[in-house]
Amino acid sequence: MGVKGEFKVKVNKKEVVAAVLPMQEHWLPQSNLDLLLPPLDVGVFFCYNKPITDSSLTFGSMVSVLKKAMAQALVSYYAFAGEMVENSVGEPELLCNNRGVDFIEAFADVKLQDLNLYNPDDTIEGKLVPKKMRGVLCVQATELVCGGLVVACTFDHRVADAYTANMFLVSWAEMAHSKPLTLLPSFRRSLISPRRPGFYNPSLDDMYVPVSALPPPKPQHPNADHLISRIYYVQADELSRLQSLAENSGIGHKTTKLEAFSAFLWKMVAAGVVEGDKICRMGIVVDGRLRMGGGETDRLKLMNTYFGNVLSIPYGEKRADELRERPLSWVANTVHECLESAVTKDHFLDLIDWVEAHRPEPALAKIYASGGEEDAGPAFVVSSGKRFPGSKVDFGWGKPMLGSYHFPWGGEAGYVMPMPSPLGNGDWVVYMHLLKSQMELIETHAAHVFRPLTFDYLLNLV
Repeated sequence: MGVKGEFKVKVNKKEVVAAVLPMQEHWLPQSNLDLLLPPLDVGVFFCYNKPITDSSLTFGSMVSVLKKAMAQALVSYYAFAGEMVENSVGEPELLCNNRGVDFIEAFADVKLQDLNLYNPDDTIEGKLVPKKMRGVLCVQATELVCGGLVVACTFDHRVADAYTANMFLVSWAEMAHSKPLTLLPSFRRSLISPRRPGFYNPSLDDMYVPVSALPPPKPQHPNADHLISRIYYVQADELSRLQSLAENSGIGHKTTKLEAFSAFLWKMVAAGVVEGDKICRMGIVVDGRLRMGGGETDRLKLMNTYFGNVLSIPYGEKRADELRERPLSWVANTVHECLESAVTKDHFLDLIDWVEAHRPEPALAKIYASGGEEDAGPAFVVSSGKRFPGSKVDFGWGKPMLGSYHFPWGGEAGYVMPMPSPLGNGDWVVYMHLLKSQMELIETHAAHVFRPLTFDYLLNLV
């Protein structure tokens, strides 16, 4: 689990990759759902073994493939080649000017098998995932001593959610194979326009909050607990076991693996509350594309290719003592009830109207910054990465040995994203950004569920 030796990363080249075709400069307004995102950058990385089927592939030739395919993909995904600016009322807007994507070439004096994947704070953050300085998207290709390759991207969350980023990653790989794009992005903001007149359920005032109404953050002490990132894998049989434990035949619905997993994690986090009976919050990110499709075939097709954010973060809150004492099935049902409020078209239409009613003041999900309240305990958000297209991000030298999001998002709440294991056996790879004390508790009491991700585990990849 420990680092098998420190390593350094040397940047050898930086350039800007723009769309291969010229485009008319224009402004793309942020949708109301985009406006709920604070300035956050999201990282994603892919690790590739040294190519063995084609000995002519060098780092230089692979980078050339990446750049050429990127320039082609940006013709359709032109928003990623733009830059964020403010409009006259201080809201962010996207200037689509084809400024391009910063592309970094680097070398790391480490072998792929020696990367401590379990601890991305040491090996990924600031080394293999680039820090975006300009524009909307930044890419880094890093050559490893063994001939392996790490391709990483950092993108502005205000412009795209994970669904959008996944579409782009697959399209980028398709361009590398000279294939037609499976999905062409749609920028039709009218798909999620506010209603006239607008109206919304008052319960949204409990889920979202104008920035001016946020409580002041608690002062941070030098030795205070802090958020760290780790990557684990959870075996398929453990997921099935949790799902079975969370089942309750009397509630009239089947508990999903994500609900059972989230409930288990909620109980674990509550178990770490030692000072008072604090309120523990757990949110789940809901993608609204299917809901906004509303059963209309043409509209659903458009929503399936919509470029931008179509997210909501409903959350539940319970006292720590209750979460500890109640059975997993009860907590899982609470998770389900939390989700039920947000998996409808009406919820997303209401949310769009809620933002419209508060513009131009910025707002965000309350769970992102809820730590300032008097009895606030720990909070975290689970975002399902079940659509993570790891195996499809093949640029011509094989599928990645590992792909993962990397999102130390800077909020007061933790963040957890389970993704399908590259082994394709039903296991999950789970990126977790939680308090150090919570990680230690989980590793002590749930080591049978959360196993540190290692190179040896990935060696089972066929």
